[in-house]
Amino acid sequence: MPLYLYEGRNSRGELCEGKVKADSTKEATQRLRKRGIKVMQLQESKSLFYREIQVGRAVKPTQFVLFLRQLATLIRAGVTIVEAIRILIDQTESRTLQHALEKIEEELRQGHPLSKAMAQHPRIFTPLIINMVKAGEASGTLDDTLDRMATYYEKQHRLRQKVISALTYPVAVGIFAIAVIIFLLATVVPMFADMFLQFGSELPAITQFVLDSSAWIQMYWWIIAIVIATLYTVLCLLKRNKTSKYYLDYAKLKLPIVGKIIQKSQISRMSSTLSSLFVSSVPILQAFAIVEEVLDNEVMVQLIHKSRHSLGSGESITVPLKSHWVFPPMVTQMIAIGEQTGTLDQMLDKVAQFYETEVEQATERLQSLIEPTMIIFLAVIVGTIVLSIMVPMFELFNQIN
Repeated sequence: MPLYLYEGRNSRGELCEGKVKADSTKEATQRLRKRGIKVMQLQESKSLFYREIQVGRAVKPTQFVLFLRQLATLIRAGVTIVEAIRILIDQTESRTLQHALEKIEEELRQGHPLSKAMAQHPRIFTPLIINMVKAGEASGTLDDTLDRMATYYEKQHRLRQKVISALTYPVAVGIFAIAVIIFLLATVVPMFADMFLQFGSELPAITQFVLDSSAWIQMYWWIIAIVIATLYTVLCLLKRNKTSKYYLDYAKLKLPIVGKIIQKSQISRMSSTLSSLFVSSVPILQAFAIVEEVLDNEVMVQLIHKSRHSLGSGESITVPLKSHWVFPPMVTQMIAIGEQTGTLDQMLDKVAQFYETEVEQATERLQSLIEPTMIIFLAVIVGTIVLSIMVPMFELFNQIN
């Protein structure tokens, strides 16, 4: 869709300029007119700087949080929603969000509610935020709802980053260690192989092993590449299937140390999401359906799904949760107390805070444990290769002397 640069006057007669996406000049003029802008000059932009290039996520979490906070502040200050969206269109740094807000502004000017306008952009606005906005519109507390959502997404992003950081570090160091080993075996060790063969005597076992490994890698390096590519492809295909993803996620939860971190982070996300939905008076069955889309782990998704059906048939939420090891007794007991006392939102918020702290402490412990372990592992591997080269060199030196 082409991008047009415009100059004109707004409804207050002030000069303004900016850009608008449209299929034609006529459509661009109509869109600006709906915003209350009288167009004085309009031309299509040919610059590469204005072309949208999108990589990865639709909108960065930090940009989305900033948008929610700014929108909440503007509404609280008495600015109309339409005018607030108009202001944020010019302020946001995300082109994707900017284009979505332009469409939302058009929907709002046609009389549609904000929640319905947001629902037209599912890649940016999830069912969670849409239902929260709808609840805020109904209760007249949209500013508080948006502020609460900004805090929620901020916490979730921080928690997610901590978990990713903790899990990425050992993988990154492991890949680096493998790369160093392959480099040494494929380039450095062969330089000494011919020299060792001239000895005419039997080589030490460690040297012979390293030389054989080096020769194998040089001959069959392509097998390693094929195996890695195959494993990656199979893993991606398995993740697309619900049944296989269930067993993969089950295996993740059973991993030593790492599994506990994943489990706690998912419990924290579930509790925080449910608490936010209940505070905004979202119907409980609908809230559980939203949580199923928020969680990443298929094991916990299926348990939440069972809880929703249990609740629908008049039973307690905790019935399916108590029978599975994924949810610790503390979680089910807190939820049961919340059900009995009518303070489920408060109990879930306490559970979320507790496990958020647990995840932060666990990730810090994991990083402090992994760092020296990986360094020692790398030192042992590289040291073994260096030793395999140095031992025959010392023997040659002793023979010369």
